[in-house]
Amino acid sequence: MKLLLKLISFIGLVLTLVPAFLVFAGNIDLNMHKNLMLAGTLLWFVPAPFWMSRKS
Repeated sequence: MKLLLKLISFIGLVLTLVPAFLVFAGNIDLNMHKNLMLAGTLLWFVPAPFWMSRKS
């Protein structure tokens, strides 16, 4: 389960980095960039707290 959450978080991080380079290269437009960044942000912030939590 933890591995799946890490994988989803990693995909979210990729979706926050790659679109910036694609816009810079002229491969995608700004609206697509915004949509991909929003999806990446959600994919990072939703599962990350569950696998990054510390045990007391």
